[in-house]
Amino acid sequence: MQQMIVPELTLGNGLRIPQLGFGVWQIPPDEVVAAVSTALETGYRSIDTAAAYGNEEGVGEALRRSGLDRGEVFVTTKLANPDHGYDATLRAFDASLRRLGLEVLDLYLIHWPLPGRDQYVPTWKALERLYAEGRVRAIGVSNFQRHHLERVMEEGGITPMVNQIELHPLLTQEAMRSFDAKHNIVTQAWSPLGRGKLLDHPAVVAIAQERERTPAQVILRWHVQLGNAVIPKSVTPERIRSNFDIFDFELSRAEMDRICALNADSRIGPDPDEFDGV
Repeated sequence: MQQMIVPELTLGNGLRIPQLGFGVWQIPPDEVVAAVSTALETGYRSIDTAAAYGNEEGVGEALRRSGLDRGEVFVTTKLANPDHGYDATLRAFDASLRRLGLEVLDLYLIHWPLPGRDQYVPTWKALERLYAEGRVRAIGVSNFQRHHLERVMEEGGITPMVNQIELHPLLTQEAMRSFDAKHNIVTQAWSPLGRGKLLDHPAVVAIAQERERTPAQVILRWHVQLGNAVIPKSVTPERIRSNFDIFDFELSRAEMDRICALNADSRIGPDPDEFDGV
């Protein structure tokens, strides 16, 4: 495959992140090295993992095997839910860096707000410290609702640079995306394909057939044109490559609207206001 140039989005501090990345949620440790290696060989230059995934070491190993310069790959990981709190966050960050084999991380996220524990503000302040010390190049959050963001913006010193949320055609998150954009927060979509639930939807299949593309390519292209950063995952080499091949076509306004019309405000994952981390 000819190497495509992936568009980049600019974070609030001027750092640029590839709009298309590779996610490794639910990829077992014994499979993640091969999957990330395939992604890097294909041309992905953004890798998204998390302490909770249990595969940070494998991601680090794939990075080392790739032969790519450290500055060529944007690496994200996330704080595990049991590690909320200022001091626990600092220790958890050190552990993630060790597992990844990195000296500096590109992006560190609070994985869930866990409002019932009410520790996400001191946790955020620990991320601000890590950022001030230059140990991470950007900081952000995942699964934060508007009121969670407003609180860390009010009580902290730095606006989150990324908000990674469940986002797909069944959950378009228009209000959240609008809020993020107003505050110069990049919206990043997890579960961008709705965990496969959308790949056989008649509206998506029809557009894919008209375009001679896969349904996954159509949905990922929809994300890109909305302005989302997006992190599809797969362990199948052909799908990893196919998901990357989305930059040589463009959906029409009518096609975009047809996909947006699928919104049902339907979550696949937990409600961030109720999830307690278990």
